[in-house]
Amino acid sequence: MKDGYLKAAAATPKIRVADPAYNAGAICACLDDCYARRAKLIVLPELCLTGYTCQDLFLQERLLTAAREGLRRVIAHTAGKDALVFVGLPFEVDAKLYNAAAAISDGRLLALIPKRYLPNYAEFYEMRHFAPGPARVREVDFDGQAVPFGGNILLDCTTMPGLKVGCEICEDVWAPDPPSTAHAAAGATVIVNLSASNETVGKDAYRKSLLEATSARLLSGYVYASAGEGESTQDLVFSAHNMILENGTILAEAARFRGETVCSELDLSRLRHERRRMTTVSGVQEEAYRRVPFALRCEETELTRTYAPFPFVPSEEGQRSRRCEDILSIQSYGLKKRYEHTGCKSAVIGVSGGLDSTLALLVTARAFDMLGYDRKGILAVTMPCFGTTSRTYDNSCRLARALGASLKEIPIQDAVQIHFRDIGQDSGTHDVTYENGQARERTQVLMDLANRTGGLVIGTGDMSELALGWATYNGDHMSMYGVNAGVPKTLVRHLVRYYADTCGDGVLKAVLLDVLDTPVSPELLPPVDGVISQRTEELVGPYELHDFFLYYVLRCGFPPFKIYRIALRSFAGIYEPETVKKWLKVFYQRFFAQQFKRSCLPDGPKVGSVAVSPRGDLRMPSDASLAAWRAQLEEL
Repeated sequence: MKDGYLKAAAATPKIRVADPAYNAGAICACLDDCYARRAKLIVLPELCLTGYTCQDLFLQERLLTAAREGLRRVIAHTAGKDALVFVGLPFEVDAKLYNAAAAISDGRLLALIPKRYLPNYAEFYEMRHFAPGPARVREVDFDGQAVPFGGNILLDCTTMPGLKVGCEICEDVWAPDPPSTAHAAAGATVIVNLSASNETVGKDAYRKSLLEATSARLLSGYVYASAGEGESTQDLVFSAHNMILENGTILAEAARFRGETVCSELDLSRLRHERRRMTTVSGVQEEAYRRVPFALRCEETELTRTYAPFPFVPSEEGQRSRRCEDILSIQSYGLKKRYEHTGCKSAVIGVSGGLDSTLALLVTARAFDMLGYDRKGILAVTMPCFGTTSRTYDNSCRLARALGASLKEIPIQDAVQIHFRDIGQDSGTHDVTYENGQARERTQVLMDLANRTGGLVIGTGDMSELALGWATYNGDHMSMYGVNAGVPKTLVRHLVRYYADTCGDGVLKAVLLDVLDTPVSPELLPPVDGVISQRTEELVGPYELHDFFLYYVLRCGFPPFKIYRIALRSFAGIYEPETVKKWLKVFYQRFFAQQFKRSCLPDGPKVGSVAVSPRGDLRMPSDASLAAWRAQLEEL
């Protein structure tokens, strides 16, 4: 439960139809297995104490009495166990029979929640036996104990902030207005579903898509346990298609027809962050719900779920290619609109032979093609200076020619030396003034060329550089439209690779592959023996780590402790703990200190779920204190 994690389990015991005594024993054995896995939330199928397929036997008093006896046994078995358990059974109230879920914890029956929507079509005929459950909560008697009964019940954990559990049963989630919608609006962060969904051809795919959409729409965890082996196969077959989902993502899924128990960790702190962020998540009247308290011990949860080390880059090749195509389209359409609005016919881009300027040039060529403009209107400017190597210079020239752009070379050494003389800078002192003087001179050249040609300066800086402030203020920080502003560094590489693989031009592909093979560098310090001497990642840290940090800080709102914990798991065997710790501290320091650069960014398109534009996703004061975060960083 530390860091907001809750280990959940969806389990299907092998039962006997209409044998509650046997089924109670099978359920207890199933619970023991879940306890051994340290599950804190355990969900079993609909009517599992009797079996879903009892048909008219549900009307027999002996079966109902045996079901209550079985429930007593299960309740007793949970005594001293640190978990919230949901078990399905038929339950009679005022001579009406309900398909109900019993919520149990530590030897206590906390609530009985009836099924709201009863299917009575195709192979289903539940209304023959059961009454629709009321939403309004009342109290019913179970062995002398007054137990809340009704649909509008939330199980509220008093020891874990944000753990509020709502329950629905099978068909409820298939209805146009499922109870889970109101549960989530009332504050439920986790929905459990006790189900007996039979298998027909293709139904599993629909079931998955339904639950994915439901958990995403509700910004919730969703634990789904379905009936399986032991149910009658007189007319139906059940596959125990158990699933655990979180905000549209399946965390664990059972292989059908195997009776598998699935476990995973729901990240409640991430769900709470999403709800704080999404202002359209509305609440309901407080009095409409009964909140039933329960407690779980706070302890560290062993993680089995994984966090992708490259959260911006899909791991599957086909999905990655589709993502790259989408991003290139977003970038180029954004630039196309800017040209249509301004009426400009030319573009000015500083090309360095590096990844970012290469991507910006590729995007601009696409936009010009969409507009029907001649690519000769793209002015690719190479401005060699003290740190330029022959490799990057040659690649700049080859790239411009391969794309059919106009190429202009403007050496800036003399201009920079004059500037250094004017401000009293010793050109032998390779400090920040030495470096930034070159960057600002290049930007001045580009801006003035854009004025001369009636064009726009296309920005090349990417989102990772903007997050770290790795840009010269009023140097490469500035442009007239920043096409890469929403693209993290780890994704830039894949976009260029995708372009190389799909361009159908051998000459262009060869240039792009060599650009991909070139170390990332601003090339502001003189090379050593003709080789790049200034490598960005040696100075600010590996971009794959920084992009990981950036994603989980901005997209998920995770604190330093949690980011460090999952980074160690995601980069195990790649980076030592001390290395991760070092660059995490650098990330936070730079991220807070450099907001003033992001506060005045040029326009540029958002392409993913994370962005740093001050007009969009990140509205952060430039002088915000790092103290609260630093305190936790120092404890790592």
